[in-house]
Parts: sequence; C-alpha cells; structure tokens
Amino acid sequence: MAIHKKKIILIEDDPTLGYLLSEYLKMNNFELYWAKNGVDCLKLLEQNTYDLAILDVMLPDIDGFSLAQSITNLHPKLPFIFLTARSLKVDVLKGFSVGAVDYLKKPIDEEELVVRIKSLLSRLEPSDITDDKVKNIHTIGDYEFNMLNQTLSIKEKVISLTNRESQILLYLVTHKNSLCTHKDILTHIWGKNDYFNKKSLNVFITHLRKYLNEDASIKIENVHNRGFIFKID
Repeated sequence: MAIHKKKIILIEDDPTLGYLLSEYLKMNNFELYWAKNGVDCLKLLEQNTYDLAILDVMLPDIDGFSLAQSITNLHPKLPFIFLTARSLKVDVLKGFSVGAVDYLKKPIDEEELVVRIKSLLSRLEPSDITDDKVKNIHTIGDYEFNMLNQTLSIKEKVISLTNRESQILLYLVTHKNSLCTHKDILTHIWGKNDYFNKKSLNVFITHLRKYLNEDASIKIENVHNRGFIFKID
C-alpha cells in the first residue's frame, strides 16, 4: 500500500538553506514544495493544498508575518511554523499572535525540525474516535461548532477557525464548566508547556472570546495563574 506523503510548502529565500531543508525533508518522506519569496508562495497555494507551511520571517518581497496573515485569510485551516534568525521575544510573540503553531530559531538542526513537524502533524490528525466527547458537531449555546470543517456558526454568520483555534475550542467544549489548566491545554495541544506557548494560548483565547461574544451565556473565565473555565449557562 502506498504511503500518503504529507505536503509541505517551504518559503525560504536563502538558496543554500532552502536546498538543504527541501532535500532533507524529501529524504524523510515529505512531499516538498519550495518557494523563494512571498509571490511564488501565493502562486503555489493557488495550485495545490498543503498540510503545513514553513515560513522564513525575512523575505525579499514581504515579511513573513504579513505573508502569514495572507495565508491565514486564504487558507485558515493551513497550519504554519516560522523558521527565522529573529529571536527577540517580541518577534516570537508576534509570530504566535498571527497564528503560528511553532517558532523555530536558526540555525536549526534538521533532525529536530523533522521531529517537530511529525509531532505537530500527528497532533493535527483527525481522530477516528466517534464517542460524544469528540463528535464533529457541537452545540455551544446559540452557536454550532463544526470541528471537521473548523467553523463556528451563529444565525447566518459563519466564522472560519484556524487549526489551533479549533483544537483549543474543542478542548474547552469537552471540558466545559471544569478548570482547564494552562499545563493540561499546552501539553495536550502544543506538546509542551513553556512561556511562549502560554503567551500564544492567551492570544487564541482572546480570539475565541471575540468569536463567541454574541451569546451572553458563554464565558471563558480566567482562573489566575491556573487556567480557564469554559462556562455555558
């Protein structure tokens, strides 16, 4: 039986690093598409669908943060990670604020990159479990949450969620009216509990609060230094 290869789009303008990463990822059974700038990236995104995008922040025609926003607008379900030499905390937090699922600093070890990609994609794989706790359609107050399509609907309004927003909302819904600790959420979804992932989690919680503000019976309450409670009256 043929093994389905995960499709990755790499956006990297450095020819040496781009070639090295693309060849190494191909050796590890990924189907790799390499774009050297933002324009080429958007063209590739029009031609195919992908399982993951890897973006350099510093590109010749557009910065990676702006490109990430364009990708999210066009393909809200496509997860992406940043690979960059910019390691200031403000840059890392900005990366997470625009929806990155990981932020790797150059120089990067190719083996570590592969391990991170495989771990990330395995967590994004849809579950075969069909019990009530992980069903695809969830009623949340006046909203309908479709985990399979990654949409949140109320009346005639449909909100497209990112992979990470969908994962967090699903976790909150399946643990509603109970304390969801930072550690449990981060370990379950990110695979690790650290400072930057916690900051990223807070950004996504802000997004979800905004999406859910049309139903006053729904609240995501902070529990200081511990986590959140997803309350539905």
